[in-house]
Amino acid sequence: MQSQIQHEIMTNGPVEAAFIVYSDFVNYKSGVYKRHSNQAMGGHAIKILGWGVENGTPYWLCANSWNSDWGDEGFFKIYRGDDECGIESSIVAGMPKTD
Repeated sequence: MQSQIQHEIMTNGPVEAAFIVYSDFVNYKSGVYKRHSNQAMGGHAIKILGWGVENGTPYWLCANSWNSDWGDEGFFKIYRGDDECGIESSIVAGMPKTD
């Protein structure tokens, strides 16, 4: 799954994703997010821009829509490779139809 998502980003640009937001996510400031709460708050859609590794931890780089005061200036990193919060199983991508 990871390689398909990465291929899509490299070929066509950012993808959209949906995931379950847990109560600890709202306090995210930096680093790679991995949930520590069992209190689900609901679903949320974001944009995945890319990926990387921070201190040996793989992540997806994401843009959030809440505002630039939240997280890391509106961005966050979420653990990559284990379908964290369902993010890797809810990817949407597409190209416009041209005639």
